Amino acid sequence: MLSFIVFPNDGVDAQHFPPRHAFLVGGDEVPTQGTVELGEGLVRAEKQVSTTVALAVQVEVPKPDLPEHLARLMPGGLSPSMGLLTLHTTVLPDRPQPYMLMIELARRQIMQFLNKMEDWQLSDLPADHPIMQQFELARARFTDALVMHRSTREGETAKANTAAAQALALALEAGEELALVQSVRQLKLRQTGEGYKAAVAHATKAKLEAPANHAPVVVPGSGHATVAGLPAIGCAVSPAHNSEPLQKAALSCCDFVTMPMRWSDMEPVEGKYNWTPTDRWIEWAIRTAKLPVVGGPVVDFRPRSAPDWLFIWENDYETLRDLVFEHVQAVVTRYRKTVSRWTVVSGLHVNTNFKISFEQILDLTRLCVMLVKKLHPTAKLQIELQQPWGEYLVTNKRSIPPYMYAEAVLTTGLPIDAIALRMQMGHAEPGLSTRDLLSLSNTLDRFAALEKPIFVNAVGVPSSPILPTPFVPRVGAEATDPYEPGSWRTPWSEATQANWMTQALSIICSKPYVQGVAWHELYDVAPHASPEIPTGGLIAQDGKPKMGLTRLAEIRRCLREGKTPLTLLKH
Repeated sequence: MLSFIVFPNDGVDAQHFPPRHAFLVGGDEVPTQGTVELGEGLVRAEKQVSTTVALAVQVEVPKPDLPEHLARLMPGGLSPSMGLLTLHTTVLPDRPQPYMLMIELARRQIMQFLNKMEDWQLSDLPADHPIMQQFELARARFTDALVMHRSTREGETAKANTAAAQALALALEAGEELALVQSVRQLKLRQTGEGYKAAVAHATKAKLEAPANHAPVVVPGSGHATVAGLPAIGCAVSPAHNSEPLQKAALSCCDFVTMPMRWSDMEPVEGKYNWTPTDRWIEWAIRTAKLPVVGGPVVDFRPRSAPDWLFIWENDYETLRDLVFEHVQAVVTRYRKTVSRWTVVSGLHVNTNFKISFEQILDLTRLCVMLVKKLHPTAKLQIELQQPWGEYLVTNKRSIPPYMYAEAVLTTGLPIDAIALRMQMGHAEPGLSTRDLLSLSNTLDRFAALEKPIFVNAVGVPSSPILPTPFVPRVGAEATDPYEPGSWRTPWSEATQANWMTQALSIICSKPYVQGVAWHELYDVAPHASPEIPTGGLIAQDGKPKMGLTRLAEIRRCLREGKTPLTLLKH
């Protein structure tokens, strides 16, 4: 068993830290099942595996306490706080004595900073660089916390907790800035084309076949694919809302549009398709705007995407398989002349709503991919991973870790061109809590190890705070306790959304393996329409454009002009 000492000012009291916000994580950063309980001043975790585990929690991270001269030099500026973030400790051995939660969270953040410095080859940062000064200050605070914790003097434990909280805040701030520094370096290589040229040269030297027509190339030992050119910038549009102002907004900021094809919208009644809303958007995109269309996901079993009538066949896999086949055939046949890239399936690995086995999940994936390839041989195909941090594994024994699922699918040799990711945060649903930017960057790098191009199909945060709300995990189940969405630096607002977008997209677009990235929603649909994230769009329900719409267009322009989008933060 693991136990952790907590203090009220950690934001982990009975009000801010109910056990539902804590889970266990294995050494490979895959969540694992176990129980976490909150006692008086203690968090107790009981694991169900024999290996060592870490504890993940939501923590209110305080404002980093920096000297004035150093705060003034920080590239991203100093925020009032780091926000309410999901973090986790290092893997820890069982012991009867409790650990200190803040010390272990700070230890892991410091370790992650050092690991990414090595991975990104940033050891050439001088000691007087503001990031390195801040990191050294974090290490000093961490050392102070360790010394105080080991002291037998009264009150030292509380002081140790305060010092560890500062170490955590300083390391988090330094980690986010490190990710931004790396993004500037990598983006320059993409904008000049030097990164792709070097990858081709290395591949040729290794006597590999040279890529044709600027195709992605994998250099042995690099651990990722390298794609040619700049990443495309896009946005998802809701088929139910189409108007001239929305079309103009999409045209102002997009290289492509993502056309969600929710089965529940397209076939609300079995056997009766409603093509009209989707037809209108695609016709505008192809004929008027001349924008490529990314279609799908075609098959997505989330409650907001699967039609109610489909759940009748939850326990009859053969019938479910036949219905999926017919649906994929109908959709792809209709739009194969207009869609250039298909997101074939999404989130089958989460396996929440339909009780299907691992073999059946792979079988459905294989069926859908091969059918789309047969119907539309020239299209690019991708499978989509939801909840890439994998929290759903904690409560669902039938689910598959996202990386394991993608790896298993690729092992079968299916003709998949890219792995798509949904990276949404700030919503009161499982898997959508807020994380820091270094964690976002690290997660992208982890999936890049599959050596396929990455397409970030949906990235986004809200533009206003979302209240914790009860969540229904699957159709017919009882609602769970409310989930806390978290926050990043300041409470969610239009300005925070735009600033998060700028920094997150700077990181995403700099990655040499990212082919494209789409904001998850153009327009704030009404709550009854099941938005991906309430207020997560770029245009409010009253039709008023948000700061994020202008910012997305500016980010796109910066990429084309050879600038880093981070320059937008200075205005």
